[in-house]
Amino acid sequence: MKEDDSTQVTLNQLQVHVKDLQTWQSSEDFARQVEDFKTLPALYRHALNELENKIDVIKTEWQVRDGYCPIEHIKSRIKEPKSILKKMQRKGHEFTLENMELHIHDIAGMRIVCAFVKDIYRLVDHLCVREDIRVLEIKDYIAQPKPNGYQSLHVIIAIPLVLLDGTRWVKAEIQLRTLAMDFWASMEHILYYKFDKQLPPHVAEELKEAARAADELDQKMLRLRSEILELSGGSRPTDSPAGE
Repeated sequence: MKEDDSTQVTLNQLQVHVKDLQTWQSSEDFARQVEDFKTLPALYRHALNELENKIDVIKTEWQVRDGYCPIEHIKSRIKEPKSILKKMQRKGHEFTLENMELHIHDIAGMRIVCAFVKDIYRLVDHLCVREDIRVLEIKDYIAQPKPNGYQSLHVIIAIPLVLLDGTRWVKAEIQLRTLAMDFWASMEHILYYKFDKQLPPHVAEELKEAARAADELDQKMLRLRSEILELSGGSRPTDSPAGE
């Protein structure tokens, strides 16, 4: 990158930050919101910690009871303030803490990657009956993939935090995928930003084809798993093919 280009990028970034600051300062209770906003990352981090502990218990129980844990790995994150602001602007909401907590459900986010599709639904069914988790919304992009081929199951939940002022339910989003779905999503993300969010038509079509191949791989591995369990005499009710 040339020095002039680098200077221009820096200036553009500065202009964005100034614009963001002006948006925040347009609120009459700006000072109060800033102070309250400082507490949010800790609040959502505590909610994620609680959720991680609950998932760890589930993993341990499955391992002890079934001799097998279907959860391959977990990743969690807290959304950056600038990303929160951009999402609120995109949704057309005024930047207030009330709007943020009401309309932005993924400030705390967790991705759970499972070995098989059946394990994803098994985990979600379990979350739905727990008393210490409220399942608020489910978006099933496995049964109904997005137009670009994306597959995942998104669950909006609320986690109870016992604070000095009482119990507060904090929202979080869980994305559940298989290994194949997660690999596809990671590659799609890399290509999406490589082409500055404008994928050439032939690349977009190839990605759709790759998504179909990933889905076929998931189904094939599930059938193989069921066959192996049947041959070993260890079939479980949850190992029946999807849709039965």
